[in-house]
Formats: sequence, structure tokens, C-alpha cells
Amino acid sequence: MPKAVKFSNKYWAVAADLYHPAGFDAKKQYPAILCAHPISSCKEQTAAIYAEQLAALGYVVLAFDASHQGASGGEPRYLEDPATRVEDFRCAVDYLVTLDYVDEARIGVLGICGGGGYAVSAAMTERRIKAVGTVVAANYGRIMREGDLSPDAALKTLEAIGKQRTAEARGAEPAIVNYIPASVAEREKAGITDIDIVEAVEYYTTPRGQQPGSPNQLRFSGLQAALGFDAFHLAEHLLTQPLQIVVGNKPGAFGSLRDGYELFHRARSERKNLFVVEGASHYDLYDKPGYVEQAMAKLGPFYKENL
Repeated sequence: MPKAVKFSNKYWAVAADLYHPAGFDAKKQYPAILCAHPISSCKEQTAAIYAEQLAALGYVVLAFDASHQGASGGEPRYLEDPATRVEDFRCAVDYLVTLDYVDEARIGVLGICGGGGYAVSAAMTERRIKAVGTVVAANYGRIMREGDLSPDAALKTLEAIGKQRTAEARGAEPAIVNYIPASVAEREKAGITDIDIVEAVEYYTTPRGQQPGSPNQLRFSGLQAALGFDAFHLAEHLLTQPLQIVVGNKPGAFGSLRDGYELFHRARSERKNLFVVEGASHYDLYDKPGYVEQAMAKLGPFYKENL
């Protein structure tokens, strides 16, 4: 079982689970990996699955809830702020380097879905991160800008956010919206058939992946920064760490397949690899054993070589 710990980001506490390898000896030093959950997720979901497997390979692993979400502190709640999400990684490294049994020269990161995009962004300026792994990494800013796929999707969303912020400044209640339909029935009623949305609803709103720390709630008025965020900005210049990208070959609305190819081509890293899991969708790589095993078959040797 992981150990529940906390570390600070600004003036609030970030909640995390710390995983130790079998036979752990606090007098020794171990390589460590940060494990970042997807957008709308929490540390107990797919991040926990990968954290457990990495710990079994001999790593100290820190899986944490994003600030303003899950069991972490930070007000207002349900905020998805890219700058704060990236700062969480830096603060997580600050925590790891205080542990005598962590080798500060061997710290890596693994990010899943939106957590993968944030991991890439953080690694560009957090040089204590020595190796970057992603699973179905998605560029959250791109997803937000595309919206309904119309040329002015981002502009329409920003106009709506501006109106909501004005209303809240004048005393209105915050608008808390859902990331995805709240149930299979709601998704079917809306006529949504895209594979990523279908499987997101199946994962997050059923016993398959449902967790209290992932309530499918988002503060709408806080989304302005996300519309202007590019997780891969400056990758051509600043992303030099070894990089292992894992994606599935079934494309969906979240675009992690094309984001994987874009990241691979943009990254300055001399050592980089893109592994496409045949027959896998975005959410298959969250928790389906056969697909997770294929991802780990790449990630395990990658971290061993580079940490």
C-alpha cells in the first residue's frame, strides 16, 4: 500500500501517494518517478496502476492530485489551471529531493493523458527531471481551442467565459460544469458516439474507474488560461531529456494519437521513441491489463536505461 504524504505548492498542501519498492531499505538510494494523472482524474485511478507497476520495478513513485482538485488543497475548487498544474511538478521534485533515499540525479516523470502534456511542459524548465515518459499524452490547450471544431471555437468559448466572470464578479454563483456526460444514459441521449467520449463515460462514471476524487466537475470561469496553453510550446528548444511516448492507434476526439506524433517530431531530445500500441484506444491504456503491459514493456527499459 502506498503511503499518504503531502507537499506544498504556494500556501496549500498537495496530496500524494508515495510508493516504495519491495524490500525497501531507507538506508539505500533509489531512482524516483513522478506519476501525473489525466485531466479530470485523481491519483487513485490510472496513475495508481502505473505507479504500482513502476514501484514493482524498483522505483520510488510519487502520484499526486493536482492542486485545486481531488484531496489536494487550493481555492477555488475544480480549477484546471495549466501554470499551477506545471508548478505541481516542480514542487513534487522539491519534495522528492528532501528524501534521503531518493537519488536526486535519477528523477523521472510519467504523465498520462493531460498529465502527460503537463509533464512535458514541466520537464522543459525543471531540469531535475532526467527522463520523460508519456502514455496517451494530450495537449489540453489544443483540445480546448478546437472545441466544436469550428474556426472560431476558442473565441466563442472565451466570450462565454468573459460573460461568466462578469456575472460572478457581480455576485453570481460559480458555473461548475461537467467534463463529460454524467452517465451512459446522458451520453446516449446526447447522441455522442466518439470513441474517446464513450470510453471516458464508461471509465469515469461506472465502477470501472469511478473515484470520489474525480467528481467530473470543472470551474468554467477559470478556463481562460487553458485556451492559451500549448503543452508542447518550446519543445524544439527546451525538451532535451530522453523521451518515451506511448499511444494507442485508435484515434478519438481527445487527439492523443496525433499529439504523440507531434510531440515526437517537435521534441529536441536526441533519445526519443514513439511506441504505438496496436488495437488500443485512449482509455484501453488507462487500465486494460494487456495494453498496460505493452506500455510498461517500453517504459520499464526506458527508465532503466535513462535513470
